[in-house]
Amino acid sequence: MAQDPPLTAAEKAQLVWLGARMCKRELAGPEVDQADLQAKFDRILDGARKRAAQNARSQ
Repeated sequence: MAQDPPLTAAEKAQLVWLGARMCKRELAGPEVDQADLQAKFDRILDGARKRAAQNARSQ
């Protein structure tokens, strides 16, 4: 896996919240779909990677 980018406090809070929701759904049973939460999680990380790349280019 690629190295994770530095996250802002808001991004960290969102990822923790999504992680907690994913755990709650996992407890509900294996038939519960988590694809929507995983997509949100990935979207936040992709945005952080994009921001880190943009900051690296501008410096």
